[in-house]
Amino acid sequence: MAVITKKIHPEYFELVKSGKKKFELRLADFEIKEGDLLVLEEWDPVKKEYTGRKMEKYADYVLKFDLDLFGQKEEVIEKGLYVIQFE
Repeated sequence: MAVITKKIHPEYFELVKSGKKKFELRLADFEIKEGDLLVLEEWDPVKKEYTGRKMEKYADYVLKFDLDLFGQKEEVIEKGLYVIQFE
């Protein structure tokens, strides 16, 4: 099991903390797999400093995808993507 530490903005920190947000969308510039521990450290982008609050979440499922997986890269760039969380 790896331990990965990442910054998270206050509004997203609160959503994860409350349980409403149960996912992270991140640039795949690091390695992570199911069972790894993700340490989310709250980062204030205005003050450009950590707030001191952090939480730990285990990766239950990890999906890495290619923007052109379905031949829609230009549409993805133009329109963006949704991440949809189910109840």
